[in-house]
Amino acid sequence: MLRLYDFLPSGNGYKVRLLLTQLGIPFERIELNILKGETRTPEFLSKNSNGRIPLLETEAGEFLSESNAILFYLSEGTEFFPNERWERAKVLQWLFFEQYSHEPYIATSRFWIAELGKAEEYREALNQKREPGYAALKVMEKHLMNHQFFVGERYTIADIALFAYTHVADEGGFDLTGFPCILAWLERVKAQPKHISITQT
Repeated sequence: MLRLYDFLPSGNGYKVRLLLTQLGIPFERIELNILKGETRTPEFLSKNSNGRIPLLETEAGEFLSESNAILFYLSEGTEFFPNERWERAKVLQWLFFEQYSHEPYIATSRFWIAELGKAEEYREALNQKREPGYAALKVMEKHLMNHQFFVGERYTIADIALFAYTHVADEGGFDLTGFPCILAWLERVKAQPKHISITQT
């Protein structure tokens, strides 16, 4: 059975948990509290020298880190990853966008505010993340004005990757009320079969 080393509040861990659930793949979830340094132990670092979750352990005892790489690995040959070359590249485009233009601002803000409870301490840094965070949301909003989903007009791992932190963006101080297309898309994602919330294991 697959093992997923996870931290329940993590959007990156949630991505993988959501896809595994929607694929109907059984897995063992191992909770590691990153706030208590549980991913910095010698035991865990022997599995992932980068000391981060999520981490997927295969039946063969191999380890794969980085949430979007795990999404790619699990979705190959399934309905969640297209067969057509151009659409495959577009999925990767959005996965890279999520990690470089979206997650560093929206997810980090949420972590400082909701997980660490240090909004005041990080106030200046949070203010610096507002503009690029909203810029990423504007890119998504513009795309969703003419599309139901991000690639091929169907639900793929591109949607899973972007949904994870967008649907809790308010926990990082981002107001989505000015993004009606994103809000409608969030509801479409939630309506997908076997959808689970970020707090479900």
